[in-house]
Amino acid sequence: MSGSVYGNIFRISTWGESHGKGIGVVVDGCPAGLTLNEEIIQDYLDRRKPGQTKYATPRKESDSVEILSGVFEQKTTGAPISMVVMNTNQQSADYSEIAGYYRPGHADYTFDQKYGFRDYRGGGRSSGRETIGRVAAGAVAVSILKQLGVDVCAYTRSIGSVSIEYKNCDRKNILLSPMAMPDLKASLKAEHYLDQKMQEQDSAGGVIECIITGLPAGIGEPVFEKLDANLAKAVLSMGAIKGIEFGSGFLAAEMSGGEHNDNFRYDNDGNVTKLTNHAGGILGGMSDGSEIIFRAAVKPTPSISKTQRTINKTGENIDINVKGRHDPIIVPRAVVVVEAMTALTLVDMLFMSMTSRMDNLVHFFHK
Repeated sequence: MSGSVYGNIFRISTWGESHGKGIGVVVDGCPAGLTLNEEIIQDYLDRRKPGQTKYATPRKESDSVEILSGVFEQKTTGAPISMVVMNTNQQSADYSEIAGYYRPGHADYTFDQKYGFRDYRGGGRSSGRETIGRVAAGAVAVSILKQLGVDVCAYTRSIGSVSIEYKNCDRKNILLSPMAMPDLKASLKAEHYLDQKMQEQDSAGGVIECIITGLPAGIGEPVFEKLDANLAKAVLSMGAIKGIEFGSGFLAAEMSGGEHNDNFRYDNDGNVTKLTNHAGGILGGMSDGSEIIFRAAVKPTPSISKTQRTINKTGENIDINVKGRHDPIIVPRAVVVVEAMTALTLVDMLFMSMTSRMDNLVHFFHK
């Protein structure tokens, strides 16, 4: 199986299955001298681990991370950083009957068509649990970005038809809300909406918004390695994401050029600013120095208890009720995964940008 490696200079490789012995990641290309320990990684993993609210799967996992290599005396050594989280609460028997049929909305059918074989226990590599490795690696990337003055903040913008109101938003509420919403009033409405879906044995989707601040202008490449293209690939590589937009996004199709173009001005200190940000902070595939804003659409959890129609391997049309422990909504736990994939992309593209100008090389190497 190929496709488990992401990045060019700052590169990660994830491994493991939902019901295997563990989930892990190897981070290659991290500079030496970065302060790093298991507590820093654990803070991020705790934001995605299951069983913390009634709106998450009741699967009880501590998701405790162990750093196996690449760190000595709480500093990175420059060697590959290997991290593992052991699985401790699998209930593989819950999935035994799905070996013979294909769950709607899952990768069961496509896995069988591609490989002729699949790990049906919780979805194997297609499980959302695979994102543990991404989040652990993302925590390393976030630590690098902090030293460079770059901030990544993701949160739930909407669940179903319930959306936040920006006037009510406070960043600290993201960690207080079970919906990962910065607007606690909207969070409560979303909880009521989700309670209704759970009573109906159904699930819900939503939208995650992400804001990047502090990224200098000129990060990204103008052709195949565009910043927005790479961010889109990173976020869309998450199994539950079905769409992404930057700035005004799809609304740009309804605007004229005069409405959509972001006019430039100098502020009183001589800094370049924009009067609007319809481009979402990216022009021609490169950052323009303003806030980068994008939104990702998250599908409803495909594993639901209500009756669904599907097919089995013996050629029959059947009705099923999916068993097991599943999230009625993916969005709140996916917020930190969006942050992680964003941070990984930014660090890799910052590293790539170091060689884009001769004066950068002279400044770094000339003594």
